[in-house]
Amino acid sequence: MYIKVNNHVRPLSETNTTLADIMGDFCVNGSDFIALVNGTAAKAHRLLKPGDEIFFVPKTDFVDKETWQAMMRTRYTPAVYEKIAAARVGIAGLGGLGSNIAIMLGRAGVGHLHLIDFDKVDVSNLNRQHYSIAQLGMYKTAATAQNIRAVNPYIALREDTATVDATNIDTLFLEDDIICEAFDDAQSKALLVNTLLEKQPQKKIIAASGMAGYESSNAIQTNKITDHFYLCGDKITEAKEGCSLMAPRVMICAAHQANMALRLILDKKET
Repeated sequence: MYIKVNNHVRPLSETNTTLADIMGDFCVNGSDFIALVNGTAAKAHRLLKPGDEIFFVPKTDFVDKETWQAMMRTRYTPAVYEKIAAARVGIAGLGGLGSNIAIMLGRAGVGHLHLIDFDKVDVSNLNRQHYSIAQLGMYKTAATAQNIRAVNPYIALREDTATVDATNIDTLFLEDDIICEAFDDAQSKALLVNTLLEKQPQKKIIAASGMAGYESSNAIQTNKITDHFYLCGDKITEAKEGCSLMAPRVMICAAHQANMALRLILDKKET
């Protein structure tokens, strides 16, 4: 009978072995580590069984790339992690939607993120966008890359500080398998979606419409429009006088887009 501990096969000699029994071999001080058993955090009294995969991760110490990836494989299972790590997602627009989509997919371990925006961070962005006061005046591409690397330094980031228009859509997204549309302007949204659906029909596009104000969170949904086009939001509530964009609903919609990207990466079908 065997278990795997930090990617090393180890015999399991007794049926009543607990995490606490083996923790001393891998942790100088058990309180400084988190123990994952089959991807889920476990307590010291957890009984081990043949085939268990255990990973001890330092709570506060920085970990190298190999340890990080091994931890993610344990957290997700290897099959899920490998798909996520190989994925290529483009994020068009890094405002309230895009800056939050990017950080969520970065935390999730998406291996290749393409960040696209022309603008700089300004103080009016801070009520809903994933930036800080210290980043005022930075290009949003650079600020978003900085935020992602602060939580996951081991993914590939491509930054394009550019305006997306009819002259560059054909070439800008060639390396991306999934594109999250995150523009503020309705015409820009339509141009991106319609051009990609027509000229690069193999791409998966996740767009958004309707997330302003403070109406019910439950109105924000993910809808499958076609096999290659998904729309998140309530499809109604637009930003206007008396109905501003606010962090909660914008971030909920961004989470829908990020989750749909992960579902597509993992070949989950949306009805």
